Amino acid sequence: MKRSSDRILTTHVGSLIRPPQLQEFLRAKQTGKPYDAVAYGKCLKDSVAEIVRKQAQVGVDVVSDGEFGKSISWSQYVLERLSGFERRAIKPGNKNPFTRGVDRENFAEFYAELDAREGVATKVEAVCVGPIAYTGQVELQRDIGNFKAALQDVKVEEAFLPVAAPASVIPDRKNEYYKSDEELIRAIGAAMRTEYRMIIESGFLLQLDDARAAVTYDRMVPPASFADYRKWLALQVEVLNEAIAGLPVDRIRYHVCWGSWPGPHTTDVPLKDIVDLILGMKVGAFVIEGANPRHEHEWRVWESAKLPRDKVLIPGVISHATNVVEHPNLVAERIVRLARLVGRENVIAGTDCGFAQGPFHRRVHPSIMWAKLGALVDGARLASAELWQ
Repeated sequence: MKRSSDRILTTHVGSLIRPPQLQEFLRAKQTGKPYDAVAYGKCLKDSVAEIVRKQAQVGVDVVSDGEFGKSISWSQYVLERLSGFERRAIKPGNKNPFTRGVDRENFAEFYAELDAREGVATKVEAVCVGPIAYTGQVELQRDIGNFKAALQDVKVEEAFLPVAAPASVIPDRKNEYYKSDEELIRAIGAAMRTEYRMIIESGFLLQLDDARAAVTYDRMVPPASFADYRKWLALQVEVLNEAIAGLPVDRIRYHVCWGSWPGPHTTDVPLKDIVDLILGMKVGAFVIEGANPRHEHEWRVWESAKLPRDKVLIPGVISHATNVVEHPNLVAERIVRLARLVGRENVIAGTDCGFAQGPFHRRVHPSIMWAKLGALVDGARLASAELWQ
């Protein structure tokens, strides 16, 4: 993994807004309608090439494929790559598991309006009904091939593929097969190791996306205690470390955020209360939300929390969740204050979360996404001038 040795490098979390022509195929695929598989394959390859070209053109150093190969969301896509799961419609009258959380309880009227406008993420739930094994090799190899082809025509520093960490694989899943939830999550971690290994062996950086690690606090406490949540999170750290054991640490990034939804987030767990567990992940870089008004102040956590000398911090210095484009001077300020705490060579400027959480769900207009990434690059340039003056 490259470091900011002579200037601040830039990257983002991974998921970018899908173009309309690709969405048409993905919509047919999701709804089970017939579509031309050959035409879809060509559209996907061309779309990846274009999104990689645009990232390079705007000046992003470490790029992704936009997660264009995932036909469901950033976490639910795994339903198409793991055996053992069955999708069932949520029965009328049953509470949708995707609408739980203390934040939703405290601001019920707001969330009723938000859900009416955006729609609930899904009307089905996933149930584990058999042994879990990885079955997505062909689909993953397709994504790897498309990404490699796209990179041949651009000049960037590095490239990464983002996939779900074990705790975030098919969140809100139900278990009807394994003896316990712990046995289930360990089976998921063991199966996902295949995906993690294939990405690294292909030459890309591996990014493990794990919003559920932090979001679970809002879902769990209360009625559970903070100690219960810490125990749960410690298990997720253990499972993740087992899943990547033996893989090159310096080729792995770990992304944690507090969920991408545009809500109050008043019941998010503070970073200071879990940073020790996050740093327990045996990875080379930590991609951590830090640009939105609920979490920006947490840059001060690094005044006391010690980033290990061989690790990289990739803070979010632009937000995915607001249409306001950050001024490059503000981006530079966010970068510089962290670089002075953990070392300039240990900081890569990033984003809070993905600009799209799935094929059809975006947070900003595409034109604003590119303006924000441009501000990220400009801000990193200003920060570099100050840090290397």
